[in-house]
This record gives sequence, C-alpha cells and structure tokens, in this order.
Amino acid sequence: MTSAGPSRQPAALRPTVPTAEGLQVPKAEFDWRPLALLAAVLLFAWPLVGSTSTWVTLSVAGIAMGLIVFIIASGLTLIFGLMDVLNFGHGVFIALGAFVATSVMGGMADWSTADSVGRNLVAVGSAMLVAMLAAGLLGLAFERVIVRPVYGQHLKQILITMGGMIVGEELIKVVWGPQQIPLPLPTTLRGSFVVGDASIEKYRVLAVAIGLVVFALLLFALNRTKVGLLIRAGVQDREMVESLGYRIRRLFVGVFVTGSALAGLGGVMWGMYQQTVVPQIGAQVNILIFIVIIIGGLGSTLGCFVGALLVGLMANYTGFLAPKVALFSNIGLMVAILLWRPQGLYPVTNR
Repeated sequence: MTSAGPSRQPAALRPTVPTAEGLQVPKAEFDWRPLALLAAVLLFAWPLVGSTSTWVTLSVAGIAMGLIVFIIASGLTLIFGLMDVLNFGHGVFIALGAFVATSVMGGMADWSTADSVGRNLVAVGSAMLVAMLAAGLLGLAFERVIVRPVYGQHLKQILITMGGMIVGEELIKVVWGPQQIPLPLPTTLRGSFVVGDASIEKYRVLAVAIGLVVFALLLFALNRTKVGLLIRAGVQDREMVESLGYRIRRLFVGVFVTGSALAGLGGVMWGMYQQTVVPQIGAQVNILIFIVIIIGGLGSTLGCFVGALLVGLMANYTGFLAPKVALFSNIGLMVAILLWRPQGLYPVTNR
C-alpha cells in the first residue's frame, strides 16, 4: 500500500533493469529522506533538552504516543487509501472501543488489580479483543447503512459520516452515560522502569510493542498476502479483478471492518494513555488523526507511521521546551512538511 516518493534523480543516473524486449527501465528506489527527517528531529532535540536522561524519557514517551496515534490513524488510512472513502465518523469507533474497555476491565477487576503481569496482560488483551470486535461490528453496520450509498461522493461522505459520529456519540451516552469514566492501568503496568537516570513508563513500552506489531502486520498483509494484493489490484482495476471471479465489494467491506477494529484497538490504548474516557474522546483525537494522514501522504501506511512518530515526538518535545506553543506545534509541523512535500511524505501514486 505504501509507496516511496518520486525520485528526483535524473533518469540517466538511476539504476535500470532489462525488460524482455531489451529496453532499460528505471528501477524504483526507496525514499529514505522522511526517515532521515525523523532521525534529525530526534538528534536536534537532544542538545535543546540539555539532559540525556530527560531526552530519553521524552523520546520514548513521544514514540509511544506516536504509535498509539498510528494504530488509530492506520484504520482510517486503510479506509481512505484502499476504498477512497472520507470517513469523518472514525471517532465513534475510537470512543466505542474505549468505553467497551471500561466495561471489560471493570468486569475483570480481579485480574487487572492482581499483582501479576500475566493476569494483567490477559485483562488488557481481553479488553482490546472485545473492543476490536465491537468496533468491527459497528463498522460493518456503518458501511452498509451510511457509507455504501455515498461511494464516490466525497462531500456527501464528509457530511453523512460526521452525522453518523454525532448519533454514535449520543448512543454511547445512552449506554454508558455522559460522565467521564476512569480507565486505570492494571497494577503491574503502573510506574516506570529506570534505565540509568532515565525514567520510562511501563505502559509506554507496551504501547511501543503493540504499535510496531500492528505496523508489521499491516505491511505484510498488504504487500505479501493474496488478499492484500487482490484489494490493491481492485483499487486499480475493479472490473478486471471481478472478471477473474473475485468479489471486490466483499473485500472492501472487510477493509472497512478492519479499519474500524483498529480504531477500536486504538481507542482502548488512548483511553489507558489518558486513564479517563469521555464520549467525545474520538472527536478529540480526530484532529491528530487527520494531521498524521495528511503528513503521511493520504493513504500511505508507511507515511502514516512516520507522520505519527513525528507528531508524537513534536508534541512531547515542545510540551517540555515551550508549553505555550505545544498546542500549535503539530499544525506547524504539518505546514512545514507540506511546504517541503505538498503531497505528503510518501504520497500514494494514484492520487
């Protein structure tokens, strides 16, 4: 799904590969510059922070926040990148996942409060799985009732999906109430590891691990599996794939359900990150999600990953160095990147 940005190297200097006809065709090259930008942000912040231990703490916190945002945004990236659907109702799946987690964790209080890593992880894993299932089922209904009638009509998609999110938030209030609900971390995930003089929160380590696993699975599924290749082929030429006997509509519904389930997983992780849940939690995160997707290249999984890490690091560094500008730092980051690359870090070639 991801695509490297266009190379600016002259065609005559690019590596070539021979074709069957003996012609020389430029070989695609991976664009490392966005990754270099990520490394540059990390290194540039080091002397500004001043203390190595504080820099390590802030960097790990920023990477963890970025990967949680990536998990949430990856679902919308799939839906837009593969289905060309502008789903502004994505926040309702985030909120549902977070509230389902409060119910599951409350029902497994003996497991989440036990002084056992294994029992705590079972409680967290159960909450994540149930939240993904609930968000996926809601996504199935959302696609059939709300999105399906407006395929290919972006303006109507924006309006009707925003309306769907408002209705969804009100239904969440009916079930769980309008009040703020706590979502505390399990006992063994509280506190921090001390590495030298740096303090690294335990939950952030778990968030980094889950985020990297989700990223690896997405890349593998989209680039190395038959289903992923069929979906990408259906985006390029739907009639051709359907003529081979494959039902692209069912595959696209599967993509929407998967994207919704990822939003539910992200909702659980963001709720635990905040340790409180409100019905508007999805709408609150929506701004960050769209900043990440725009920075990444509108549909690129790799671009979404790098963009989310940049957003997380920028939020933590500016929050420490200049708290008054922290709220605007990510918008400034988006503007700067779009001035450099108007189509985003890794633009999808067919957009």
